[in-house]
Amino acid sequence: MPMKKFMNDPANLTKELLEGLVGCYSDTLALVNEKIVVRKTPKSPDKVALVAFGGSGHEPAMHGFVGQGMLDACVAGDIFAAPGGEKVFEALDYVKRDAGTLLITLNHNGDRMSGSKAMRKAQKAGLKVVEIVIHDDIAQGPDTPIEDKRGLGGVIPFIKVVGAAAEEGKSLDEIVELANKFNEGIATLSVALKVATHPQNGGEIGALADDEMEIGMGQHGEGGGGISKMCTADETVEKMLPSLVKATKLASGDKALLLINGSGSTTTMEMLICYRKAKSMLEAMGVTVLPGKCDELLTVQEMAGFQMILCKCCDTCAKYLAAPANAPYWTTLG
Repeated sequence: MPMKKFMNDPANLTKELLEGLVGCYSDTLALVNEKIVVRKTPKSPDKVALVAFGGSGHEPAMHGFVGQGMLDACVAGDIFAAPGGEKVFEALDYVKRDAGTLLITLNHNGDRMSGSKAMRKAQKAGLKVVEIVIHDDIAQGPDTPIEDKRGLGGVIPFIKVVGAAAEEGKSLDEIVELANKFNEGIATLSVALKVATHPQNGGEIGALADDEMEIGMGQHGEGGGGISKMCTADETVEKMLPSLVKATKLASGDKALLLINGSGSTTTMEMLICYRKAKSMLEAMGVTVLPGKCDELLTVQEMAGFQMILCKCCDTCAKYLAAPANAPYWTTLG
C-alpha cells in the first residue's frame, strides 16, 4: 500500500513541523534557527539549563517538552537522524550560564557521537556542561550491560524530574546526583503490532506479519527478539511487566511511576486497558503507583504498539514529578 501522509516536500519535513510547533505554542516556544527550539521566556541564568536532542519523526518528543519546569532547549535532527555535534553545541552555547547545563543524550550511536562532539566543543569553549546518557530499554533482558541498552521513552519522565529540580534552583552537582539515581531506576519495554513507514521514502520500518506482535522492537524498527502471535491486553502486560519490575528492582513498599506511551496509532482505549492491568499487578505486589499517563509522548510515526515505562521513585523524585510544568505536551501529574 502506498504511503499516505499529509506532507509537502519530504526534504522540508523537519523545518515545517518545527515552524508548526512554535506557531501553535507561540506563548511558550521560540525558534533560534531551523533546528533549535527554546523557551520563549528564558529561565533565570542562576538556574541550571537542560538541553536535549534527537531525530525528528518521534513527535512530540523531544521538542514538545521544552518549557517551564522541563527543557530549556532542544535540537531536532532530520527524520530519525541525530542532529550532529555542531548543532548540539550551538544549543549549549545559546543557554550557557555559570550555573551550568545538563545535556541529555539517548543511547543510540548517532546521538552518542553528536553528544560527544558537542561536549568536546563545550569543554574547549569553557562551558560548564555535564552529559547524562539515557539507557532505559530492556528489550535484550533486564541484566543487559548498560552500554547496550537503547534510550527510549523513559527520557520524558527523566526530563520532568531533573527539569523540576533545575526550576527549583538546585545546583548542577545536586541535579546530576538526582539524575543518576532516577536514571538507574527507569526501565522501558516496547511492543509493536504494526510497523511504521519512513515519511521521506515510504519504506517500512521493520517487519511484522498481520497476526504477529513483537515485544522489544526499537523505535527505528530494530528487532527485539520477542515475536509471537497476537495476545490479549492482559496477556501482553503479563509478559512485559515482570521484566520491568526486575530491572527497576521494585519491591513492596516502593513508589513507582507507570506510563503507557503510544507509538503512533494505538488508541487511548487500548493504552488505558493495558495501564489498568499493569497497575493492578503492581498494587498486588505492594507497590504504590503514583499518578501516571497514557498518552503519546515519543512516537514512531504510525507504528501500532506502545512502550511501557516503569520508574522507581524516591520521595524527592515523586515530588518533582508532581511539580508544575508548562511545556506543550506535558500536563502536571496528580
